[in-house]
Amino acid sequence: MNRAEDQLAVAQAAFDKKAYGLALKAARRVVRVWPQSDFVAQAQYLIGRCSEAQGNDEKAFAEYQRLLEKYPRLPNYEEVLKRQYEIAAKFLAGKWFRLWGYVPFFPSMERTADMYAKIVKNGPYSDIAPQSQLKIGSAYENEKTLWLKAPDYHSAVKAYELAADRYHDRPTIAAEAIYRAANAYNKQARTAEYDQTTAGQAIATYTEFAALYPSDPRTADAAKTIASLKTEQARGNFQIAKFYEKYKKWKGAMVYYNEVVVEDPNSPYAAQARERINALKQKVQTTPAVTNAPANPPK
Repeated sequence: MNRAEDQLAVAQAAFDKKAYGLALKAARRVVRVWPQSDFVAQAQYLIGRCSEAQGNDEKAFAEYQRLLEKYPRLPNYEEVLKRQYEIAAKFLAGKWFRLWGYVPFFPSMERTADMYAKIVKNGPYSDIAPQSQLKIGSAYENEKTLWLKAPDYHSAVKAYELAADRYHDRPTIAAEAIYRAANAYNKQARTAEYDQTTAGQAIATYTEFAALYPSDPRTADAAKTIASLKTEQARGNFQIAKFYEKYKKWKGAMVYYNEVVVEDPNSPYAAQARERINALKQKVQTTPAVTNAPANPPK
C-alpha cells in the first residue's frame, strides 16, 4: 500500500481488533511516510491509544502531547486532554516511571507535576485545567522517592497560589487552592525545627481564606489551626527570650517576651512573659549595656 488513507485504514482495523502491535506499526508508517497528509493526526492519535492500551502510559502521554502541540484544532482535543489527565493520575498514585522507556525505575512526583503542567498549558481554560493545577501542588507535596527526597512545600504553595489567582472566578477552586496553600505552609513550618517565618505565612494564608470564604465549613478548622500556630510561635519566642535572659541580655529578652504577648495574648506563655517583662524592667534601667553577643538562640 502506498496511500496514507489505506494505511490508516489498516491501523484502525487492527486497533478495533485489539491487535495493537500491528495498529502501532501501521499508524507510525502513516506519520513517517506521509507527514503532510490529512490522515497524520488520526494516525498520531492511534499511536497514543495503542501505547496506552499496551500499558506504556508514559509513552502514551508523550504521543498525545505531540498530537496536541501539532494539531491544536483537533476535533477531539478535549478527549485527548482527559486521557492525559487520567494517565497523570496513575503516576500521582505512585506508578513507576520507566528507565529508557522499558525498565520500571521509580515514582517521581516532579515528573508527575510536569505532566499536569503540560495539561494546564495545553488547555488552560478546559474543564480539567483547574484540577490539574491543584494536582501539581499535590504532586510536590507527595514527593517521596527511593532517594528519600523530601516534599517540596515551596513549589506546592506556588502551584496552589497560581491556581487561586488564575481561577479566582471559580470560587470552589480558589477556596480549595488557598486552603491547600495554608496547609502546605503549616506542614512546612512543622517539619524538622519549627519555622517561625513559615508559620507566620501559614497564619496569614489561613486568615485570608477565612476572610474570603467565611461560610466555608473549613473556616472553623482554619481558626483552630491559627490558634495552634500562634501558641507555637509564642512558645518559640518565649524560649528565645529565656535564652537571652540566661546570658543577661535583658533588652533582647524583653523584645521576645513582648512578642509572646503580642502574638498570643491569652496563652499561658503570655502571662509568664508579662511577669518576666516587669521583672526585667528594673534590670534594664540599672545594668550597663553589654556588647558581647550570646551564642545563637534556639529556634
